Amino acid sequence: MAENREEILANFQGITNIEDVAEAIFHLEETNWDLLSAINRVMPQDDNNSASQSNDTHDVEMIDDDISVITLKKPHPPDREDRNQASTSSPKNNSVDLIELQVHCNNKIHEIKISGASTVHDLKKQLELVCGVPVCRQQISGLGGSRATSAATLSSLGLARNGVLGLKAAERLMDDDEVAERLTTTYVLRVKHDQREYTLKYPGTKTVQEVKNDLYSLTDIPVRHQVWTGWPTVTGLDDTVLAMVGLDLPQHELTVKRAPSKQREYKRIVVESSDSDNSSVEEVEDGDSFPTEDDMFVDVSSERLQPLMSEHVEDEALGCIEFAQRFRARYGPNTPNFFEGTLQDAIKESCLKPAKERKLLGVYLHHEQSVLSNVFCAQLLGCETVLQTLAANFVLYGWDLTHPHNNNMLLTSIASALGPVASMTIRSIPVERLPALLIIMRVRSNTEIYSVINGNVGVSELVGSLVEALERFASQREEDARLERERDARQRVKLEQDEAYQRSLEADRAKEEVKKQQELERNQELERVESERQIEEARKEALRAGAEARLPAEPAEGDGDVARVRVRLPPPHHACLERRFHASDTLAALLDFLASKGYPKENYKVIASWPRRDLTMESHSSTLKALKLYPQETVMLEER
Repeated sequence: MAENREEILANFQGITNIEDVAEAIFHLEETNWDLLSAINRVMPQDDNNSASQSNDTHDVEMIDDDISVITLKKPHPPDREDRNQASTSSPKNNSVDLIELQVHCNNKIHEIKISGASTVHDLKKQLELVCGVPVCRQQISGLGGSRATSAATLSSLGLARNGVLGLKAAERLMDDDEVAERLTTTYVLRVKHDQREYTLKYPGTKTVQEVKNDLYSLTDIPVRHQVWTGWPTVTGLDDTVLAMVGLDLPQHELTVKRAPSKQREYKRIVVESSDSDNSSVEEVEDGDSFPTEDDMFVDVSSERLQPLMSEHVEDEALGCIEFAQRFRARYGPNTPNFFEGTLQDAIKESCLKPAKERKLLGVYLHHEQSVLSNVFCAQLLGCETVLQTLAANFVLYGWDLTHPHNNNMLLTSIASALGPVASMTIRSIPVERLPALLIIMRVRSNTEIYSVINGNVGVSELVGSLVEALERFASQREEDARLERERDARQRVKLEQDEAYQRSLEADRAKEEVKKQQELERNQELERVESERQIEEARKEALRAGAEARLPAEPAEGDGDVARVRVRLPPPHHACLERRFHASDTLAALLDFLASKGYPKENYKVIASWPRRDLTMESHSSTLKALKLYPQETVMLEER
């Protein structure tokens, strides 16, 4: 119930513009938290008085079949609070527990009236009849979460009498675990545009509309001009989260291109009047002059009564273009410049820019059946002060509510962009108080309706309301700009810190790379030395084996003509090598013996002691006996 009361409080404050929370809670508690009763308590409506006031404020005189003159009597200035608030009076049902619900389904709004004693299952059966969505596939938002079991009564869910629900058809039934898993999954979208490709990652809670808005920033193609290929066929695709669209995993292929330009012809409305600036007459309370005869009699062709928008508008952007052209054709060039695009684009152009570039958003709501329309459009919106104020500080969006289809399209767009409270505010404005000018601004990171200026005001009151909104907007914009500057400063400091940290990491990585390179070179050098050493060892071993193979057999101990040769090894060795040779063996045999022991002649000299001579310099074919190494001799090895 606490959550429901918070929602009721937010709706009440959004509709009545009562910013004091204590005052708002007081009115709600006095009406036992009944939203409609509380609104009627704050803004009471008297239908009889309203009707009588309507009859007293204007007279209609028929001049002929095609010409009518509306002469307005001087009304009593309405109270400012009554001027800035949207009436929420609605026919009251005699049943105390009757609940009226607004159900958004497939871009349409359906009104459901049902008893509070009915169960959730009863509500779903009625929704199946009205919206055509089977009970088993209904996904309802705003009904109370886990409390909304099939057997629960609607009165136990704490629903407001004018509660807003969202309904969409599920492709198939999923259990809670699968829904949670899909919502937490990251989806990769590969979007092709012309010769470029974008790889985007989004959580499952992102809607398709938000993805298209992001592509507008990347490709500069407005959402209304985007032509997509690759999205699954899902009812209400733009409002569906990615988790429920049915995308391919791990990557989904999409293609977007700009729609070909279409030139649409609009029928111009011919206005013929004796005074090009005035189409009807209003007596201004503080004026010094009265309407002249030329001002009172206006010659208007039958086409003048044609609405400012076609009966069934299918494209919101084209509808706004048509509205702006027909408005200018009807009321002349001295009229405001209306934004030609969707409401979402208008909000992006005015409220979603950086604080210093923001503007106020004005939403002008027109209705052909209101007697105030011509006076408001020709005199108030045609006033030079109003035009200059709107041009300098506002993005002005216009829409015609005359036809129900167009009315529902705007309500759906308002609910999607600003929420159900804003949609309810527009629905509560009666036709006799139209046209209306809604002033929308960005307040504390929220885009919301600041005030509603109804059509029964004068020029001075309209200008005063605009100036009041500009003062509030200027102070809020300055505060937001200050916060943005502080945030930018923090981001710059963080960016500088991140850059310094990255530079430090890069320096560390560079040092590490140098160290690794040095280590690699050292290891390569060691491997090269070891390889050379092994090659040398193999070469030496080959030489030793060859020398050992060439070495003649050692004579026996008792054989004759035996030369005993003793070889002293070089320091630090103290041992000696000794072997017997035949006296006829050559010096080469002695050198092969030493080489087989690891002392080749390339590295060592063989020195005879007396007379001292280097035997390696002698002829290797000389016999040991000729070299006087017979019968025995001691020689020394010296390193070269």
